[in-house]
Amino acid sequence: MNAALTFEQLEFSEEEGHIKVFFLKSYYFRIPKNELRKIADFEIGKNSITFRNASMESVQRKFNFLVEKYFSELTNVLTGKRSVYIHKNSGIPLIGNTAFGIVYRNSNVIEVKPVTGCNLNCVYCSIDEGTGSGKKTDFLIEQDYLVQEIKKIAEFIGEEWNCHIGTHGEPLLYPELVELIGEISKIKNLGAISMDTNAVFLTEEKADQLIEAGLTRFNVSLDSLDENIACKMAGCSYNIGHVKKIIEYIGKKSDVLIAPVWVNGWNDSQMEKLVEFAMKYCRGNVKLGIQNFLEYDKGRKPAKQMPWEEFYSRLKKLEEKYGAKLILKAEDFGIHRAKLLPKPFSKGDVVKATVMCEGMYGSEKIAAAEGRSINVFGCDAKTGSQIKVKILRDKHNCFAGKAL
Repeated sequence: MNAALTFEQLEFSEEEGHIKVFFLKSYYFRIPKNELRKIADFEIGKNSITFRNASMESVQRKFNFLVEKYFSELTNVLTGKRSVYIHKNSGIPLIGNTAFGIVYRNSNVIEVKPVTGCNLNCVYCSIDEGTGSGKKTDFLIEQDYLVQEIKKIAEFIGEEWNCHIGTHGEPLLYPELVELIGEISKIKNLGAISMDTNAVFLTEEKADQLIEAGLTRFNVSLDSLDENIACKMAGCSYNIGHVKKIIEYIGKKSDVLIAPVWVNGWNDSQMEKLVEFAMKYCRGNVKLGIQNFLEYDKGRKPAKQMPWEEFYSRLKKLEEKYGAKLILKAEDFGIHRAKLLPKPFSKGDVVKATVMCEGMYGSEKIAAAEGRSINVFGCDAKTGSQIKVKILRDKHNCFAGKAL
C-alpha cells in the first residue's frame, strides 16, 4: 500500500542528494534523500510526496518529524537569508519589535509588518534592507496569528482605526498579502488600509486583487523619473516605465501617494518633475508626499541629511510655484492620538526573558517576556535559554536591551 501526502503550502523539487521543499513559494528548506528513504522509497509531485509500501500513520509521523527538523533551515528565496517563521505556537510575541509583527505608536494607526526582505538595495535605506543587506535573518509571520493579534489591538483602541502595512522591505514579498488584507478588512471599526511599496512587483492584476480585498491607498516610493538616477538610487536595475504605468493604472481606482525620498545631491533635479507627474495624474486620488532623507545608525548614508528648515523651505517654494499641497501632516491622513498601550517594563529595568530565535544581526537574539518580544544585543545564549536583559529602549512598546 502506498501513502500519499498532499499539501497546499508546500511544493517539492528534486536536487542531487536532497529534496528541496518550497514553503509558500517564496521560502525553502532541504531534506536529505537518505533520510526520506529511511521512511520508505518515495516519489514527489508538485505538491505531494508518495511513499511506497508504507502505512499512512507511520509515514505522517516520520515525515512531520523531518519537516520540523529541517524547517529550522528555512531560507528566503530572494535574499538567500535564513528565515524565521513566526506562528501561533512559536512563542514569539508580535508586539515589541520594529522589524516584524505589529507596531502601535499610540495613534489610531496600527502598523503591520508581516515580512522582512526587499527586492531593491536603495542607497538611502534607513534599515539596511535589500539583497546587499548586512542582516543575517529574515522574518515571516503566519497570517492567522497576525490577524488574531491585530484584532486585539483594534479592540483596545475602541474607535475607528486605520491599518498601515509598512514592512522592513517590500510588502509584496509576503506570499499571502491579498488574503491578509482581506481578513484585516473584516475587523470591526476599520477605516482605511494603506501599504508602502516600490511597485516593481505590482501588476495590474495584483493591484486589482489588493483593491478588491480592501486596500485603499498605495504609497509608492518613486524617487526619480529619470531611469539612470532611479537605478542608482535603487542600487539595482529598476524599471521606471513599469512603475509609472502602474501608478497611472492604480490612480484611476485607488488613492495613491507618490512618496519620494529627497536625498541631497542625488535627485534634486527630479522634485519638480515628480510634482508635475503627480499633478498630471491627480484625479483626486494621486498625491505627492516628499520625504526628507534621514540618517539612522544602521541605515545607509549616501549624503548628509538636509536640515529640516531647508527641507521645508524648498517644499514651500514648490508649493507656491505649482499650487500643490506638499507639506503634509498627520491630520491629512486622519491620524490622531489614541489610547496608550501599557508597557510591561520600562527603560532601565532588568527583565528575565527566554531566547526565542536569532535576531537580525550578528550577536542579536529575539527574546520574549510578558507578552513582548525584545531585541537583545550582545547575546550568545542558545534558543530556549533563560537570560537577564537590561532594557535600553521602550518607546512605543518596542523593546531593545543588552544581555547581562
